[in-house]
Amino acid sequence: MSTGTRTITVGIDGSRPSLDAADWAAREAQRRRLPLRLLHAGTEPAVSGGVFGIDVPAGRTRAALDRAAIELSYAHPALDIIARRTATPAVPALLAAAVEAEALVLGSRGRTGSAGFPVGSVALGVAARADRPVVLVRAGELPEDERVPVVDGSPPSTAPYLPVVLGLDPDASADDLIGYAFDTAAVRSAPLHVVHPWTLPTSTLRPWRHRFPTTTVREHRVDGDPGPRLLEASARAGLLVVGRRTGRGPGRAARSLIRHAGCPVAVVSYD
Repeated sequence: MSTGTRTITVGIDGSRPSLDAADWAAREAQRRRLPLRLLHAGTEPAVSGGVFGIDVPAGRTRAALDRAAIELSYAHPALDIIARRTATPAVPALLAAAVEAEALVLGSRGRTGSAGFPVGSVALGVAARADRPVVLVRAGELPEDERVPVVDGSPPSTAPYLPVVLGLDPDASADDLIGYAFDTAAVRSAPLHVVHPWTLPTSTLRPWRHRFPTTTVREHRVDGDPGPRLLEASARAGLLVVGRRTGRGPGRAARSLIRHAGCPVAVVSYD
């Protein structure tokens, strides 16, 4: 479990999707026992193409930031919440915030298909350049969406977490990517499903299995393009974790998953 002075940081722009992302970020901060930082970047009045490329009425962002902080403090009374505004434009402000974050969380405009993250949006641009993991949360994401469906009438909050799914390239030396996926699964006491093309050397996951002995790991080998298998797995996952090489944006396959995945997507850079 993560400890220290890092935060879970979420961008707030006054839109409903950003508030849904803030709710997800609050749960993640609580799981990791970290402060939650709410960040509104840019100057008033808000204009088309704000933090997530969504039209937000003038003056709404400032009130939304305060409202989100209050609502989240009621929902998570033990959570340390920091609300901050900056006049710095969205992309540099979010990238700077990511440096100090365990993860940076951003919202999207829709759940599936063309309503996902459009290529060229600020959210995807930040995910392509941030040094820390960027989690992209779809609009309408609910707490129960990350847990096994309840069938016996018990509270959804007591249900086990759905698996964390990791898409892994066997040719990549991706300790940051693998470490984030294992750590996230361990924090949730969730299984980790690793999807990879061809054969993965046993040495790739062995040290992580030893470091996280209580995490159940299942490997799924795919002969060819793993994209369809990852997309299918995302429909039954709490989080999909994909990587990008440092200095490069997400590849075509990762961008497709970001648009169409059925769960939040974490983009993690690796050397």
